[in-house]
Amino acid sequence: MEHGGPEPLPAAAHQAETDDRTALVGKPKNKGGNGDLASAGFNIINSIIGSGIIGLPYSMKEAGFPLGVLLLFVVACITDYSIILLIKGGNLSSTNTYQELVRKTYGLVGYLVLSTLQFLYPFIAMISYNIITGDTLTKVFQRIPGVEPDNVLTDRHFIILLTTIVFTLPLSLYRDIAKLGKVSLISLILTIVILIIVMVRTVTLSPQVPKSENAWAFAKPNAVQAIGVMSFAFICNHNSFLIYGSLREPTLKNWSRVTHVSVSLAVVISVMFAACGYMTFTGYTEGDIFENYCRGDNLATFGRFCYGVTVILTFPLECFVTREVIANVFFHGNLSTVFHIVVTVVIIAVATGVSLVYDCLGMVLELNRRMPLWEAQEVSS
Repeated sequence: MEHGGPEPLPAAAHQAETDDRTALVGKPKNKGGNGDLASAGFNIINSIIGSGIIGLPYSMKEAGFPLGVLLLFVVACITDYSIILLIKGGNLSSTNTYQELVRKTYGLVGYLVLSTLQFLYPFIAMISYNIITGDTLTKVFQRIPGVEPDNVLTDRHFIILLTTIVFTLPLSLYRDIAKLGKVSLISLILTIVILIIVMVRTVTLSPQVPKSENAWAFAKPNAVQAIGVMSFAFICNHNSFLIYGSLREPTLKNWSRVTHVSVSLAVVISVMFAACGYMTFTGYTEGDIFENYCRGDNLATFGRFCYGVTVILTFPLECFVTREVIANVFFHGNLSTVFHIVVTVVIIAVATGVSLVYDCLGMVLELNRRMPLWEAQEVSS
């Protein structure tokens, strides 16, 4: 009799501990996708460094080189921790999307706010990618012998429409994000090519560029702006659930492994790119590092071309997120084949239309850099 009372409490505690452990490390109830760890890793890396890497040398100028490198590692660590924490929260709450997780935690209001921000961030990114593609590739084609200023290849509107119809729309029509793994691998290879070009120009061009005053100061007043540039480059929370769900075995152990490796590789490439770009031009570093190179520099022009292709290959990752948000809000998460095509075409058509009539990239990027901060404020409130 004296042992009869206390027994249910340890049993309940043990059951709760077992349930949490199962949710975190056990095999998930959902079947998962068809993707392997490599495909997921390439998608994470492409999401991180696909487009934002080009502004990292400028962030070194704004923050001060030593502090800038330190901040870059801090942002990478926060990214690594946060996207693992998101999936851990999803497993514990038995939710499979960012929206479901927020709805279960903050209710309908939080769900609607998060859905709005989660749609706007990648959608604005898609617009900026089109603008970057049009501006970048037209400058490349102008360097081709025989291409006159009035040639169709120098028309940004034509380039945006061409890349949309030939590349971004077909890639965005995939249902499984794991199929973008090979596309993201190509993007990673091109990013490494760009890094090599920047490193070569550091050796050959740096001695010819006069060093600015206080070029190696530990910290500078604009460190906060630098964090914004870095955060824009490393933000990938919005597609974490999509990539996680594409894994053949979507467990927290597998996700943690692929996240650690991907973020580590991304930060190594980012630091090398930022350091080499800044060491070449120091205080003269532009927001777009390629604007620092001479128009007649063929090697830099090839790097600009690689960057334009990289941006094109990053576009579909953002489209997947916008489509998922619409599917979850209006179609209960399920799109038939017809609606899948219609929604994808409409999203891309609107993004392309905006990018055709609006060519001011600065304001678009500034708005997009503020989106993660608003999203974080909503989640933490």
